[in-house]
Amino acid sequence: MLNEQDHLLGRFLEFSIQTPNIIESLGFYKLLGFQELVIGDVWTHKYAVISDGVLNIGLHDGKFDGPALTFVHQDLARQARSMTDHGFNFRYLNLNPDVFNELCFLDRDKNQVAMIEARTFSPADEYMDDSVCGNWFEISLPVQDAMRAAQFWAPLAPELLRLREEPTTHMRFNAAEMSLGLSESIALNGPSLCFRCDDKDSVWTAIAQHGFKFKEFPGFEGAFMALTAPEGTVLYLFTEDFLGELYEVAETDELEEEEDNEEE
Repeated sequence: MLNEQDHLLGRFLEFSIQTPNIIESLGFYKLLGFQELVIGDVWTHKYAVISDGVLNIGLHDGKFDGPALTFVHQDLARQARSMTDHGFNFRYLNLNPDVFNELCFLDRDKNQVAMIEARTFSPADEYMDDSVCGNWFEISLPVQDAMRAAQFWAPLAPELLRLREEPTTHMRFNAAEMSLGLSESIALNGPSLCFRCDDKDSVWTAIAQHGFKFKEFPGFEGAFMALTAPEGTVLYLFTEDFLGELYEVAETDELEEEEDNEEE
């Protein structure tokens, strides 16, 4: 596991969402099987965190004006100075020994990125099962030009995990241990969450029981379902990762192949 300081962003903390009615949003995610975590007393606004054991979602009442990718960097003041030297423009920059250090900037497509100096909630005490949505595998950001967007993100997330050029360009980066997708799809209206769901029956049962807002076959990358949270966040459900599964050749397989070639 890489140390946080190996990443310019630090370590991914949460997908932060502005929630006008935090109780309603919290109820939505808990009904899907997400669990509420214990929060600290850093923020003065209403705040809650839910998790499926892998993805943490921060619900904020009054902090952000839209979704944000939030990272923790323990040496934020030094990192902020370095970013300033490299031309980053900050929406806000609060650095002082007497305050909770934080900053926020936008990528080229106006997607928000926040960095803070410490965690704002306690991690789960034990492994939690996936939600009804299944296994989370990507946060997808809408971009007009994926290659141009990648020029911005590459220094922050230098590991390109996947690249697909047709029918629309889609790039996936490792952003401080978080799978970040840059999508040119016109069906993507905002930062969204992607899950691989193996149990469609449970999804339909949850919809029938709780009256969730949904759309079948919403048009984004072959998703079979899109659930819309009360605050507007879209959760896309897929039968499989739309970029396909990575295939890694084991060293033993490579050695066996070399031995077979030598025998021939």
